[in-house]
Amino acid sequence: MPAAVVEYSGWKEGYRCGYCASERGKVSAGMWAHSMTVQDYQDLIDRGWRRSGKYVYKPIMNQTCCPQYTIRCQALRFQTSKSHKKVLKKMLKFISKGDVSKGVSEEEPMDSHIEDVVTCDFAYKSESDVSQSELTPLSVDHSERVENEDKDTGETKEEVNAQQVESGSLQVCAHKDTTVPGEPSHSAKIVHAPPKPGKGADLSKPPCRKAKDIRKERKLQKLLQNQTCAFEGSELQAGDQVFLLQNSKSKTNQPKTIEDFVFVSLPDDAQHKLEVRVVRSSPPSSQFKATFQESYQVYKRYQMVIHKDPPDKPTINQFTRFLCNSPLEAENAPNGPECGYGSFHQQYWLDGKIIAVGVIDILPYCVSSVYLYYDPDYSFLSLGVYSALREIAFTRQLHEKAPDLCFYYMGFYIHSCPKMRYKGQYRPSDLLCPETYVWTPIEQCLPLLEHSKYCRLNQDVKAVDEGRIKELGRVRVLHKRTVMPYSVYKKRRKGPSDEASVQQYASLVGQTCSERMLLFRS
Repeated sequence: MPAAVVEYSGWKEGYRCGYCASERGKVSAGMWAHSMTVQDYQDLIDRGWRRSGKYVYKPIMNQTCCPQYTIRCQALRFQTSKSHKKVLKKMLKFISKGDVSKGVSEEEPMDSHIEDVVTCDFAYKSESDVSQSELTPLSVDHSERVENEDKDTGETKEEVNAQQVESGSLQVCAHKDTTVPGEPSHSAKIVHAPPKPGKGADLSKPPCRKAKDIRKERKLQKLLQNQTCAFEGSELQAGDQVFLLQNSKSKTNQPKTIEDFVFVSLPDDAQHKLEVRVVRSSPPSSQFKATFQESYQVYKRYQMVIHKDPPDKPTINQFTRFLCNSPLEAENAPNGPECGYGSFHQQYWLDGKIIAVGVIDILPYCVSSVYLYYDPDYSFLSLGVYSALREIAFTRQLHEKAPDLCFYYMGFYIHSCPKMRYKGQYRPSDLLCPETYVWTPIEQCLPLLEHSKYCRLNQDVKAVDEGRIKELGRVRVLHKRTVMPYSVYKKRRKGPSDEASVQQYASLVGQTCSERMLLFRS
């Protein structure tokens, strides 16, 4: 597995905020990621980082004007609200009957701002001009062992890191076996003895089924034979069909799941056909290349109509850099999703044309929403909300093949900006504590945020950042195409000390990532 290579840009203070319109209130740290593994990025977003193209940034929470708290939805336990059901039903009515609702949703689509990178010229000014050859390691310097390195265990640093990754996997999804509404219970099987004649129903036999339910199931099976949600143009596999069937069956006295709305059977004379395709954007697949121009035109119209960009601003270069390019290496694992891990575009095709695109990352523990753009002519379908619900359903679907993948990351929750609070409506959800990096249920966070826009969400006063930097000398550095610990590089470096910058970088990315990623030093 190639190591991630990053170029730390430092802090940027006093630039314009796209949320509160403060001209000099935004403060964030950033770095250019020339390459990055999906595990590295998973660990970074679990410390409050986020990417836009290959630029990865982190708000300095106690200093920025609008603190941005990383938010995730527990996809396996998600329940649709009344407003979510209205959006799903509106789409069904439109597809099946052609009904057009007059009401237009005022909710912002998921991450409709290309955050820090577009609101200032910071990214353009500090874009890396390092050549690709300089970023390719040729050797590893073993001339000096890292100070305080474990000597007795006999384990290499890579082996220790691997164990940390595994334990992290278990910790992140520790509750994934809890009963999820709409999914079969894992409780012990109960065996009933047959009753005597005339004494009631035989509970050892399957209950009688209503003809209505049988008809619904047959329709669903027919629908699944022509399922339109595809990976790279291919139909869903048998395992996916079983999952959708199980989650779409009518269940007595249980609320409807997303699957009950998304994968419902449509009449033969349906007015429209909606197809959702997942295509890899980096490296670009053939399907992505074939639809690039059409997708860009949708983005351009979206930026001009929804965000009032001038016609010359939504350029192909901007679109490519921030919504197509990605540092994430494509990865496939035996116990991972069939489409693999990495960066994708989820395209919504209506009657043969693209009407919306959700930019997403598929990571070891989550689906991370990056951006959404859509054809403004279809604003009446509330595509921001609809796409978020489809991405939650997609996360649940991927979980069947990749058990660790059980969360849906929605970017940042900004309580101080009322129009950005809508993300808190996807329940149950958690916010990331900016000091201890522990997830806290949003219900416990809201009273604190009402009192102060920045606050420590973890109320355990003894808790500390377990991933904090403890040994700066162990930070991995790439210098003159040689990989070495910072303790070695520091002794060889000529000129003024860069220890303050390296310390800042390491404290923000944490000990684990600082020992795994390569920090480029010229």
